[in-house]
Amino acid sequence: MPNVRNIAYKVLYRVLFEDAYSAIAVNNAVREENLEGVDVSFLSALVYGVLERKITLEYIIRRYSSIRIKKIEKKTLIILYLGVYQLLYMDKVPDSAAVNESVKLCKKLRLNHSAGFVNALLRSFVRAEKRYELPDRSDLPCYLSAAYSCPEDMVRELLETYGADKTETILKGFLGRPPVTVRVNTLKTNKATLRYELELQGVKVDDISFLENSLHLSHTGSLEKIPQFLRGQFYVEDAASQLCAEMLGARPGERVADVCAAPGGKSLYIAMKMENRGEVFSYDIHEHKIKLMNDNAKRLGVSIMHTALRDAASSQDMPECDRILCDVPCSGWGILRRKPEIRYKTDTNIDILPKLQYSILCMSAEHLRPSGVLIYSTCTLRKAENHDVIKRFLAEHPDFSGEVLDLPDIVGRSVDEEPYCLTLLPGEYGTDGFFIAKLRRKPS
Repeated sequence: MPNVRNIAYKVLYRVLFEDAYSAIAVNNAVREENLEGVDVSFLSALVYGVLERKITLEYIIRRYSSIRIKKIEKKTLIILYLGVYQLLYMDKVPDSAAVNESVKLCKKLRLNHSAGFVNALLRSFVRAEKRYELPDRSDLPCYLSAAYSCPEDMVRELLETYGADKTETILKGFLGRPPVTVRVNTLKTNKATLRYELELQGVKVDDISFLENSLHLSHTGSLEKIPQFLRGQFYVEDAASQLCAEMLGARPGERVADVCAAPGGKSLYIAMKMENRGEVFSYDIHEHKIKLMNDNAKRLGVSIMHTALRDAASSQDMPECDRILCDVPCSGWGILRRKPEIRYKTDTNIDILPKLQYSILCMSAEHLRPSGVLIYSTCTLRKAENHDVIKRFLAEHPDFSGEVLDLPDIVGRSVDEEPYCLTLLPGEYGTDGFFIAKLRRKPS
Protein backbone atom coordinates (compact mmCIF):
# COMPACT_ATOMS: atom_id res chain seq x y z
CA MET A 1 0.00 0.00 0.00
CA PRO A 2 1.61 3.30 -1.05
CA ASN A 3 2.59 5.87 1.58
CA VAL A 4 1.07 8.92 -0.08
CA ARG A 5 2.48 11.36 2.48
CA ASN A 6 5.98 10.12 1.74
CA ILE A 7 5.37 10.53 -1.98
CA ALA A 8 4.00 14.06 -1.38
CA TYR A 9 7.16 14.89 0.57
CA LYS A 10 9.33 13.78 -2.37
CA VAL A 11 7.29 15.81 -4.87
CA LEU A 12 7.39 18.92 -2.70
CA TYR A 13 11.15 18.62 -2.27
CA ARG A 14 11.58 18.49 -6.05
CA VAL A 15 9.34 21.50 -6.60
CA LEU A 16 10.61 23.69 -3.77
CA PHE A 17 14.31 22.89 -3.87
CA GLU A 18 15.04 21.40 -7.30
CA ASP A 19 12.90 23.73 -9.47
CA ALA A 20 10.58 20.99 -10.73
CA TYR A 21 7.18 22.01 -12.09
CA SER A 22 4.35 20.91 -9.81
CA ALA A 23 2.12 19.40 -12.51
CA ILE A 24 4.96 17.42 -14.07
CA ALA A 25 6.27 16.26 -10.69
CA VAL A 26 2.83 15.10 -9.57
CA ASN A 27 2.14 13.30 -12.84
CA ASN A 28 5.54 11.58 -12.74
CA ALA A 29 4.93 10.45 -9.17
CA VAL A 30 1.48 9.04 -10.03
CA ARG A 31 2.99 7.08 -12.89
CA GLU A 32 6.11 5.88 -11.05
CA GLU A 33 4.19 4.81 -7.92
CA ASN A 34 1.22 3.35 -9.86
CA LEU A 35 -1.25 5.45 -7.86
CA GLU A 36 -4.96 5.33 -8.56
CA GLY A 37 -8.25 6.78 -7.33
CA VAL A 38 -8.22 8.24 -3.82
CA ASP A 39 -4.43 8.04 -3.59
CA VAL A 40 -4.08 10.33 -6.60
CA SER A 41 -6.61 12.74 -5.10
CA PHE A 42 -4.85 12.73 -1.71
CA LEU A 43 -1.44 13.31 -3.30
CA SER A 44 -2.75 16.21 -5.38
CA ALA A 45 -4.50 17.75 -2.39
CA LEU A 46 -1.35 17.59 -0.27
CA VAL A 47 1.08 18.88 -2.89
CA TYR A 48 -1.03 21.65 -4.36
CA GLY A 49 -2.41 22.56 -0.94
CA VAL A 50 1.04 23.05 0.59
CA LEU A 51 2.29 24.99 -2.43
CA GLU A 52 -0.81 27.17 -2.41
CA ARG A 53 -0.59 27.92 1.34
CA LYS A 54 3.18 27.84 1.95
CA ILE A 55 3.55 31.43 3.25
CA THR A 56 0.54 31.01 5.55
CA LEU A 57 1.96 27.72 6.81
CA GLU A 58 5.33 29.37 7.50
CA TYR A 59 3.56 32.17 9.34
CA ILE A 60 1.94 29.60 11.65
CA ILE A 61 5.12 27.55 12.09
CA ARG A 62 7.02 30.67 13.20
CA ARG A 63 4.51 31.25 15.99
CA TYR A 64 4.76 27.71 17.35
CA SER A 65 8.43 26.99 16.72
CA SER A 66 11.33 27.48 19.11
CA ILE A 67 13.66 27.46 16.09
CA ARG A 68 13.81 30.16 13.44
CA ILE A 69 12.40 29.06 10.07
CA LYS A 70 15.74 29.65 8.34
CA LYS A 71 17.42 27.30 10.83
CA ILE A 72 15.00 24.42 10.22
CA GLU A 73 16.47 21.97 7.73
CA LYS A 74 14.65 21.61 4.41
CA LYS A 75 13.41 18.05 4.91
CA THR A 76 11.99 18.80 8.34
CA LEU A 77 10.35 21.98 7.08
CA ILE A 78 8.50 20.10 4.35
CA ILE A 79 7.20 17.61 6.94
CA LEU A 80 5.96 20.56 9.02
CA TYR A 81 4.26 22.07 5.96
CA LEU A 82 2.46 18.77 5.39
CA GLY A 83 1.51 18.36 9.04
CA VAL A 84 0.18 21.87 9.60
CA TYR A 85 -1.64 21.80 6.26
CA GLN A 86 -3.48 18.59 7.17
CA LEU A 87 -4.40 19.95 10.60
CA LEU A 88 -5.69 23.25 9.31
CA TYR A 89 -7.23 22.52 5.91
CA MET A 90 -8.07 18.79 5.66
CA ASP A 91 -11.16 18.14 7.79
CA LYS A 92 -11.28 14.45 6.85
CA VAL A 93 -7.81 13.79 8.29
CA PRO A 94 -7.98 13.23 12.08
CA ASP A 95 -5.60 15.44 14.07
CA SER A 96 -3.97 12.36 15.58
CA ALA A 97 -3.24 10.96 12.11
CA ALA A 98 -1.76 14.24 10.89
CA VAL A 99 0.59 14.38 13.90
CA ASN A 100 1.51 10.69 14.10
CA GLU A 101 2.10 10.28 10.38
CA SER A 102 4.35 13.37 10.37
CA VAL A 103 6.47 11.83 13.14
CA LYS A 104 6.59 8.52 11.27
CA LEU A 105 7.71 10.36 8.15
CA CYS A 106 10.59 11.91 10.12
CA LYS A 107 11.73 8.45 11.19
CA LYS A 108 11.29 6.98 7.70
CA LEU A 109 13.55 9.73 6.33
CA ARG A 110 16.06 9.09 9.16
CA LEU A 111 15.34 12.48 10.70
CA ASN A 112 15.13 11.00 14.18
CA HIS A 113 16.59 14.19 15.66
CA SER A 114 13.62 16.12 14.21
CA ALA A 115 10.85 13.75 15.27
CA GLY A 116 10.47 15.22 18.76
CA PHE A 117 10.50 18.79 17.44
CA VAL A 118 7.85 18.02 14.81
CA ASN A 119 5.72 16.15 17.36
CA ALA A 120 5.91 19.00 19.89
CA LEU A 121 5.10 21.75 17.39
CA LEU A 122 2.12 19.98 15.86
CA ARG A 123 0.71 18.94 19.26
CA SER A 124 1.07 22.52 20.54
CA PHE A 125 -0.91 23.72 17.53
CA VAL A 126 -3.64 21.16 18.24
CA ARG A 127 -3.77 22.03 21.96
CA ALA A 128 -4.19 25.69 21.02
CA GLU A 129 -7.23 24.60 18.96
CA LYS A 130 -5.28 25.50 15.82
CA ARG A 131 -5.57 29.21 16.52
CA TYR A 132 -3.31 31.81 14.97
CA GLU A 133 -3.59 35.55 14.49
CA LEU A 134 -2.91 37.18 11.15
CA PRO A 135 -1.10 40.53 10.97
CA ASP A 136 -3.30 43.56 11.48
CA ARG A 137 -5.02 44.87 8.36
CA SER A 138 -3.47 48.27 9.01
CA ASP A 139 -0.39 46.79 7.32
CA LEU A 140 -2.40 45.59 4.31
CA PRO A 141 0.45 44.07 2.22
CA CYS A 142 1.64 42.06 5.23
CA TYR A 143 -1.88 40.95 6.12
CA LEU A 144 -2.80 39.90 2.56
CA SER A 145 0.54 38.11 2.13
CA ALA A 146 -0.04 35.97 5.23
CA ALA A 147 -3.75 35.44 4.59
CA TYR A 148 -3.47 34.44 0.92
CA SER A 149 0.10 33.12 0.78
CA CYS A 150 1.55 35.52 -1.74
CA PRO A 151 4.90 37.33 -1.42
CA GLU A 152 4.60 40.90 -0.21
CA ASP A 153 6.30 42.26 -3.34
CA MET A 154 3.61 40.66 -5.49
CA VAL A 155 0.85 41.93 -3.21
CA ARG A 156 2.23 45.48 -3.26
CA GLU A 157 2.33 45.54 -7.07
CA LEU A 158 -1.23 44.22 -7.30
CA LEU A 159 -2.39 46.83 -4.78
CA GLU A 160 -0.75 49.59 -6.80
CA THR A 161 -2.42 48.40 -10.01
CA TYR A 162 -5.85 47.26 -8.82
CA GLY A 163 -6.49 48.78 -5.38
CA ALA A 164 -7.40 46.94 -2.16
CA ASP A 165 -10.78 45.38 -3.04
CA LYS A 166 -9.83 44.00 -6.45
CA THR A 167 -6.48 42.78 -5.15
CA GLU A 168 -8.19 40.74 -2.47
CA THR A 169 -10.56 39.36 -5.12
CA ILE A 170 -7.55 38.38 -7.22
CA LEU A 171 -5.80 36.73 -4.28
CA LYS A 172 -8.93 34.73 -3.47
CA GLY A 173 -9.04 33.69 -7.12
CA PHE A 174 -5.55 32.21 -6.79
CA LEU A 175 -6.80 29.64 -4.26
CA GLY A 176 -8.25 26.23 -5.06
CA ARG A 177 -7.88 23.94 -8.01
CA PRO A 178 -8.97 25.19 -11.44
CA PRO A 179 -11.90 23.55 -13.23
CA VAL A 180 -11.27 21.07 -16.03
CA THR A 181 -12.26 22.98 -19.16
CA VAL A 182 -12.34 21.35 -22.58
CA ARG A 183 -12.94 22.41 -26.15
CA VAL A 184 -15.16 20.19 -28.27
CA ASN A 185 -13.44 19.10 -31.47
CA THR A 186 -16.08 20.17 -33.98
CA LEU A 187 -14.14 18.42 -36.75
CA LYS A 188 -15.10 15.07 -35.22
CA THR A 189 -18.25 15.57 -33.14
CA ASN A 190 -20.59 18.17 -31.68
CA LYS A 191 -21.21 19.40 -28.15
CA ALA A 192 -24.54 17.62 -27.64
CA THR A 193 -23.17 14.24 -28.73
CA LEU A 194 -19.98 14.57 -26.68
CA ARG A 195 -21.95 15.64 -23.63
CA TYR A 196 -24.28 12.65 -23.93
CA GLU A 197 -21.40 10.18 -24.32
CA LEU A 198 -19.46 11.61 -21.38
CA GLU A 199 -22.48 11.63 -19.07
CA LEU A 200 -23.07 7.93 -19.87
CA GLN A 201 -19.62 7.32 -18.34
CA GLY A 202 -20.48 9.20 -15.15
CA VAL A 203 -18.71 12.43 -16.05
CA LYS A 204 -20.44 15.59 -14.82
CA VAL A 205 -20.71 18.07 -17.70
CA ASP A 206 -21.58 21.77 -17.55
CA ASP A 207 -21.82 24.36 -20.31
CA ILE A 208 -19.64 27.46 -20.47
CA SER A 209 -22.08 30.25 -21.19
CA PHE A 210 -19.70 32.49 -23.15
CA LEU A 211 -18.08 29.81 -25.35
CA GLU A 212 -20.23 27.93 -27.85
CA ASN A 213 -18.30 24.66 -28.03
CA SER A 214 -16.68 24.34 -24.62
CA LEU A 215 -17.49 22.42 -21.45
CA HIS A 216 -16.54 22.14 -17.78
CA LEU A 217 -15.94 18.53 -16.73
CA SER A 218 -15.79 16.97 -13.26
CA HIS A 219 -15.71 13.44 -11.84
CA THR A 220 -13.60 12.48 -14.83
CA GLY A 221 -10.93 10.22 -13.37
CA SER A 222 -7.90 10.19 -15.63
CA LEU A 223 -8.75 12.24 -18.71
CA GLU A 224 -6.25 10.32 -20.81
CA LYS A 225 -8.25 7.12 -20.27
CA ILE A 226 -11.53 8.54 -21.55
CA PRO A 227 -12.28 7.03 -25.01
CA GLN A 228 -13.47 10.35 -26.43
CA PHE A 229 -10.18 11.98 -25.45
CA LEU A 230 -8.19 9.19 -27.08
CA ARG A 231 -10.30 9.56 -30.24
CA GLY A 232 -9.55 13.28 -30.33
CA GLN A 233 -13.10 14.47 -29.75
CA PHE A 234 -11.96 17.09 -27.22
CA TYR A 235 -8.85 18.62 -25.73
CA VAL A 236 -8.14 20.46 -22.50
CA GLU A 237 -7.78 24.25 -22.63
CA ASP A 238 -8.69 26.94 -20.08
CA ALA A 239 -11.68 29.07 -21.03
CA ALA A 240 -9.58 32.28 -21.02
CA SER A 241 -7.21 30.80 -23.59
CA GLN A 242 -10.16 29.70 -25.69
CA LEU A 243 -11.70 33.17 -25.51
CA CYS A 244 -8.36 34.61 -26.60
CA ALA A 245 -8.32 32.40 -29.71
CA GLU A 246 -11.98 33.27 -30.35
CA MET A 247 -11.17 37.00 -30.30
CA LEU A 248 -8.69 36.48 -33.15
CA GLY A 249 -11.71 35.87 -35.41
CA ALA A 250 -10.02 33.45 -37.81
CA ARG A 251 -12.07 32.38 -40.85
CA PRO A 252 -11.87 29.42 -43.24
CA GLY A 253 -9.27 29.85 -45.98
CA GLU A 254 -7.15 32.43 -44.13
CA ARG A 255 -3.47 32.28 -43.28
CA VAL A 256 -2.83 32.58 -39.54
CA ALA A 257 0.30 32.45 -37.39
CA ASP A 258 0.55 31.52 -33.70
CA VAL A 259 4.07 32.70 -32.92
CA CYS A 260 4.46 31.26 -29.38
CA ALA A 261 2.18 28.30 -29.88
CA ALA A 262 3.14 25.46 -27.51
CA PRO A 263 1.43 23.39 -26.28
CA GLY A 264 -0.81 24.27 -29.22
CA GLY A 265 -4.30 24.65 -27.72
CA LYS A 266 -4.98 28.03 -29.30
CA SER A 267 -3.67 26.85 -32.69
CA LEU A 268 -6.05 23.91 -32.53
CA TYR A 269 -8.95 26.19 -31.60
CA ILE A 270 -8.10 28.45 -34.54
CA ALA A 271 -7.92 25.49 -36.94
CA MET A 272 -11.36 24.32 -35.84
CA LYS A 273 -12.82 27.81 -36.26
CA MET A 274 -11.37 27.70 -39.78
CA GLU A 275 -13.06 24.31 -40.35
CA ASN A 276 -9.63 22.87 -41.11
CA ARG A 277 -9.43 25.02 -44.26
CA GLY A 278 -6.56 27.46 -44.77
CA GLU A 279 -3.16 27.54 -43.05
CA VAL A 280 -2.13 27.82 -39.40
CA PHE A 281 1.61 28.30 -38.80
CA SER A 282 2.39 27.24 -35.24
CA TYR A 283 5.85 28.20 -34.02
CA ASP A 284 7.78 27.58 -30.84
CA ILE A 285 11.36 27.91 -29.67
CA HIS A 286 11.49 24.47 -27.97
CA GLU A 287 11.94 21.39 -30.17
CA HIS A 288 10.29 18.92 -27.76
CA LYS A 289 7.15 21.07 -27.78
CA ILE A 290 6.96 20.87 -31.57
CA LYS A 291 6.51 17.11 -31.26
CA LEU A 292 3.80 17.62 -28.65
CA MET A 293 1.91 19.98 -30.97
CA ASN A 294 2.20 17.58 -33.87
CA ASP A 295 0.92 14.69 -31.74
CA ASN A 296 -2.08 16.75 -30.59
CA ALA A 297 -2.91 17.86 -34.13
CA LYS A 298 -2.76 14.26 -35.34
CA ARG A 299 -5.02 13.04 -32.51
CA LEU A 300 -7.59 15.74 -33.27
CA GLY A 301 -7.46 15.30 -37.04
CA VAL A 302 -6.19 18.84 -37.71
CA SER A 303 -4.26 18.90 -40.97
CA ILE A 304 -3.75 22.64 -41.58
CA MET A 305 -1.31 23.20 -38.70
CA HIS A 306 2.27 23.65 -39.89
CA THR A 307 4.68 23.51 -36.96
CA ALA A 308 8.27 24.74 -36.97
CA LEU A 309 11.06 25.89 -34.68
CA ARG A 310 11.23 29.67 -34.59
CA ASP A 311 12.33 32.37 -32.17
CA ALA A 312 9.45 34.86 -32.11
CA ALA A 313 11.75 37.66 -30.93
CA SER A 314 14.09 37.26 -33.90
CA SER A 315 13.94 38.47 -37.47
CA GLN A 316 13.48 34.93 -38.80
CA ASP A 317 11.25 34.90 -41.85
CA MET A 318 7.65 33.72 -41.81
CA PRO A 319 4.75 34.11 -44.26
CA GLU A 320 2.66 37.26 -44.43
CA CYS A 321 -0.54 36.48 -42.54
CA ASP A 322 -4.14 37.63 -42.32
CA ARG A 323 -4.12 37.19 -38.55
CA ILE A 324 -1.40 36.69 -35.95
CA LEU A 325 -1.61 35.53 -32.35
CA CYS A 326 1.15 36.68 -29.98
CA ASP A 327 0.55 34.80 -26.73
CA VAL A 328 3.89 35.83 -25.28
CA PRO A 329 6.02 34.38 -22.46
CA CYS A 330 5.09 36.11 -19.20
CA SER A 331 5.38 36.06 -15.43
CA GLY A 332 2.31 33.83 -15.10
CA TRP A 333 0.61 35.81 -12.33
CA GLY A 334 -2.80 34.81 -13.72
CA ILE A 335 -2.29 31.05 -13.44
CA LEU A 336 -1.24 30.58 -9.81
CA ARG A 337 -4.11 28.10 -9.34
CA ARG A 338 -2.40 25.86 -11.89
CA LYS A 339 1.21 26.60 -10.98
CA PRO A 340 1.22 27.74 -7.35
CA GLU A 341 5.00 27.51 -7.16
CA ILE A 342 5.35 30.53 -9.47
CA ARG A 343 4.79 32.86 -6.53
CA TYR A 344 7.93 31.58 -4.79
CA LYS A 345 10.32 31.72 -7.76
CA THR A 346 13.06 34.31 -7.31
CA ASP A 347 15.00 33.85 -10.55
CA THR A 348 12.30 34.63 -13.11
CA ASN A 349 13.95 37.76 -14.61
CA ILE A 350 10.55 39.39 -14.29
CA ASP A 351 11.84 42.89 -14.99
CA ILE A 352 13.20 42.02 -18.45
CA LEU A 353 9.98 40.35 -19.65
CA PRO A 354 8.36 43.53 -21.05
CA LYS A 355 11.37 44.07 -23.31
CA LEU A 356 11.10 40.51 -24.66
CA GLN A 357 7.33 40.80 -25.07
CA TYR A 358 7.63 44.08 -26.92
CA SER A 359 10.25 42.59 -29.22
CA ILE A 360 8.00 39.62 -30.05
CA LEU A 361 5.08 41.95 -30.73
CA CYS A 362 7.11 44.21 -33.04
CA MET A 363 8.74 41.35 -34.96
CA SER A 364 5.40 39.59 -35.43
CA ALA A 365 3.62 42.74 -36.57
CA GLU A 366 6.01 43.03 -39.52
CA HIS A 367 4.44 39.89 -41.00
CA LEU A 368 0.82 41.05 -40.77
CA ARG A 369 -0.78 42.12 -44.01
CA PRO A 370 -2.55 45.50 -44.31
CA SER A 371 -5.97 45.41 -42.61
CA GLY A 372 -4.90 42.26 -40.75
CA VAL A 373 -5.66 41.51 -37.09
CA LEU A 374 -3.17 40.81 -34.31
CA ILE A 375 -4.01 39.55 -30.82
CA TYR A 376 -1.50 40.15 -28.03
CA SER A 377 -2.11 38.10 -24.89
CA THR A 378 -0.55 36.99 -21.61
CA CYS A 379 -1.58 34.91 -18.62
CA THR A 380 -0.39 37.56 -16.18
CA LEU A 381 -1.99 40.52 -14.40
CA ARG A 382 1.02 42.83 -14.43
CA LYS A 383 0.39 46.20 -16.04
CA ALA A 384 4.04 46.36 -17.17
CA GLU A 385 3.54 43.23 -19.29
CA ASN A 386 0.07 44.10 -20.54
CA HIS A 387 -1.27 47.63 -20.95
CA ASP A 388 2.18 49.26 -20.92
CA VAL A 389 3.42 47.05 -23.79
CA ILE A 390 0.33 47.82 -25.89
CA LYS A 391 0.47 51.54 -25.13
CA ARG A 392 4.11 51.72 -26.21
CA PHE A 393 3.46 49.68 -29.36
CA LEU A 394 0.61 51.88 -30.55
CA ALA A 395 2.63 55.03 -29.82
CA GLU A 396 5.54 53.76 -31.91
CA HIS A 397 3.54 52.08 -34.71
CA PRO A 398 1.14 54.60 -36.30
CA ASP A 399 0.13 52.02 -38.90
CA PHE A 400 -1.68 50.09 -36.15
CA SER A 401 -4.72 50.93 -34.04
CA GLY A 402 -6.64 49.23 -31.25
CA GLU A 403 -9.83 47.48 -32.33
CA VAL A 404 -12.80 47.15 -29.97
CA LEU A 405 -13.16 43.60 -28.67
CA ASP A 406 -16.52 42.03 -29.51
CA LEU A 407 -17.06 40.33 -26.17
CA PRO A 408 -19.79 37.83 -25.27
CA ASP A 409 -22.68 39.49 -23.43
CA ILE A 410 -21.85 37.80 -20.14
CA VAL A 411 -18.21 38.93 -20.10
CA GLY A 412 -17.69 42.43 -18.73
CA ARG A 413 -14.67 44.45 -17.73
CA SER A 414 -13.59 44.42 -14.10
CA VAL A 415 -10.93 47.07 -14.54
CA ASP A 416 -10.84 50.45 -16.25
CA GLU A 417 -9.14 49.88 -19.61
CA GLU A 418 -9.36 50.67 -23.30
CA PRO A 419 -12.15 48.92 -25.25
CA TYR A 420 -9.55 46.99 -27.26
CA CYS A 421 -8.15 45.45 -24.04
CA LEU A 422 -9.61 42.87 -21.66
CA THR A 423 -8.25 41.81 -18.26
CA LEU A 424 -9.85 38.66 -16.87
CA LEU A 425 -9.36 38.28 -13.12
CA PRO A 426 -8.67 34.72 -11.91
CA GLY A 427 -11.80 32.77 -11.09
CA GLU A 428 -14.14 35.57 -12.13
CA TYR A 429 -15.74 33.59 -14.96
CA GLY A 430 -14.19 30.29 -13.93
CA THR A 431 -11.10 31.21 -15.96
CA ASP A 432 -7.45 31.85 -15.30
CA GLY A 433 -6.25 35.43 -15.01
CA PHE A 434 -5.60 36.64 -18.55
CA PHE A 435 -5.00 39.70 -20.71
CA ILE A 436 -6.11 40.17 -24.33
CA ALA A 437 -5.54 43.12 -26.65
CA LYS A 438 -6.75 43.34 -30.24
CA LEU A 439 -4.86 45.40 -32.82
CA ARG A 440 -5.49 46.00 -36.52
CA ARG A 441 -3.02 47.10 -39.16
CA LYS A 442 -4.33 50.03 -41.17
CA PRO A 443 -4.90 49.61 -44.92
CA SER A 444 -1.80 50.44 -46.96
